[in-house]
Amino acid sequence: MDDRIREHARILVDWSARIDAGDDVVVAVEDGAHDLAVAVAEQLGDRGANLLSTYQSDELTRAYLGAHNGSFTENPEYELALYERADSVLFLKGSRNTTETADVDSDQRQAYSTARQAIREARLDTDWVSTQHPTRAMAQQAGMAYADYKDFVYDATLRDWEALAEEQAQLKDILDDGKEVRIVADGTDITLYIDGRIAVNSAASVAYDSHNLPSGEVFTAPYDTAGVVTFDVPMTIQGRRVKNVELTFKDGVVVDWAAEQGEGVIGEIIGTDGGSRQLGELGIGMNRGVDRVTDNILFDEKMGGTVHLALGRAYDACLPEGKSGNDSAVHEDLITTMGEGSRLEVDGETIQKDGLFRWEDGFEG
Repeated sequence: MDDRIREHARILVDWSARIDAGDDVVVAVEDGAHDLAVAVAEQLGDRGANLLSTYQSDELTRAYLGAHNGSFTENPEYELALYERADSVLFLKGSRNTTETADVDSDQRQAYSTARQAIREARLDTDWVSTQHPTRAMAQQAGMAYADYKDFVYDATLRDWEALAEEQAQLKDILDDGKEVRIVADGTDITLYIDGRIAVNSAASVAYDSHNLPSGEVFTAPYDTAGVVTFDVPMTIQGRRVKNVELTFKDGVVVDWAAEQGEGVIGEIIGTDGGSRQLGELGIGMNRGVDRVTDNILFDEKMGGTVHLALGRAYDACLPEGKSGNDSAVHEDLITTMGEGSRLEVDGETIQKDGLFRWEDGFEG
């Protein structure tokens, strides 16, 4: 086994999920992540945790949704009980075909998602962490040789997370104290209102309310939005290609949208429910180990010099105690590049210009 797989597993169990002896851990393993699952099982056994593994597969999902009549049982109790009693859920992603579910009917997909909302909430109430094992399918989607893609994944994942957490704390403090964020870039001039919200220093650990490995972003939950934003980073959403999406917001709600490719996908997302027309997240990428777009949201949204906005659900970690945020069955991220001529302002002060933060070398205010 590649030593980097064992190091990946160690970081996931120790730093990210903070697993202790006696913890009840569900490990959801996609069909291409077997090697990482073996290394994770070894780490969990060494700590005396309790392991229950489940098998995840887009091919299984496609077969099930394609055959079902669409009248899904709401939140089956046997599955809900599993997550309600778990301490941690570790999602080991490793797709063998990144477009396996591309032909699943969108109405069927939405009905299934809506019927499982309480299960999704129960999973999110655990110390859950999602990570990615490099597969040939992911390398192909990224347009990279498999060996190069593995190097990319581990460069982004096997980092000094404590040092990055310290750097990101600077941006968290600014957002926590801020009221308005303005993003100006090519095709984008949008203002987001964040006063009273909490920014999350997403440093790849549940200790930071962070649930992705790799991570490397600071995010919060705007409660109002106005302006236009263009997302220039191509993505695959629900198995379909999306490119150059433009959203127009007024009074916090999407009032118009367009896309060079995949406009129908965006329309389906926006039409999911009342909350899917609003933003649930403003995220600012800070992981310089992610140095290219790979058509994988787990990595792409963390890339330094990008900003992402999510339609749909807001995370509770961004909300003051007792306050509710935007609620939706979806949370779909879209990414824009903060390149030359761009700027990120908080309460009128430029925090980032041309993709560089004010504390980074080369920043010119």
